[in-house]
Amino acid sequence: MRNFRLAVIPIFPLCLALLLPHDARAWGNEGHKMINRLAASSLPANVPAFLRSPEAISEIEYLGPEPDRWRSPSEPELVAAQAPEHFIDLELADKLGALPRYRFEFEAAAVKAGLQPEKIGLQPWEATEVWERLKNALRNYRQLKAAGADTRAVEAAAIFYAGWLGHYVGDASQPLHTTIDYNGWVGPNPNGYTTEHKIHWQFEGPFVAANITPGMVEPRMTPMHAVEGDFFTNYLAYLRQSQTYVEKVYQLEKAGGFTGAGSAESRDFTAARLAVGASMLRDLIYTAWLESAKPVADPYAPKATEAK
Repeated sequence: MRNFRLAVIPIFPLCLALLLPHDARAWGNEGHKMINRLAASSLPANVPAFLRSPEAISEIEYLGPEPDRWRSPSEPELVAAQAPEHFIDLELADKLGALPRYRFEFEAAAVKAGLQPEKIGLQPWEATEVWERLKNALRNYRQLKAAGADTRAVEAAAIFYAGWLGHYVGDASQPLHTTIDYNGWVGPNPNGYTTEHKIHWQFEGPFVAANITPGMVEPRMTPMHAVEGDFFTNYLAYLRQSQTYVEKVYQLEKAGGFTGAGSAESRDFTAARLAVGASMLRDLIYTAWLESAKPVADPYAPKATEAK
């Protein structure tokens, strides 16, 4: 929970924090670490041993909350740049029609439509780019391994990318990171859902920390499978699936489901969403390993001169 102290926080970082569109946390420290550890510890045997070692699992777990650590007011440029990468308000994004697969094309389209890209959010683009970093590192690992070279440096890079990816995959399994209703219902409200700006952190932070354990989440994980087809398309579908649960979060909150121990239904729902995040992260790491085996052209190879 943030605790602003006006007497000690410089005015610029304070103003910056107040202007940011979302509270960038999702699942809090405990939930993010849970997602990452469960994903890493359930990778199959055909994934390299260095990614499945106890040391790697602990590092990937630690990295689950890493982007939320990049929120200190002492690094205001970092806060401003990365805050929109944790969410996407799909209601706003859908005003653009089919979403461009490249970050800058999306930003240009948003500006052209009179919208601010940072208010819509950059979640799927950030996740795609980090996943591609992981895939690239694993390809380099294969090449170095085949050449009999030292792989320790690229192993460390791949572990970092896997843990970093986990944060955004976890964010995307939290329904309130996909909607304009991210922290209090907006617009018509016939069902009387809360409009107070506290549901977001109440749900994903204190409630998870007090009530949800890995033993509740792991049995709800889906069987492992490779994610086939276009990454960006699949990831958008994953976000849209999370969005379908936005109103369910508000219904549970209205019934007191995130107060204290909540209810059996709210605990089951929360564990299920964490399991979705852990399952997706495991599957994306596995898919990156499989995809890294595919040959690619050397980007630095000289290009043949076109015939006149």
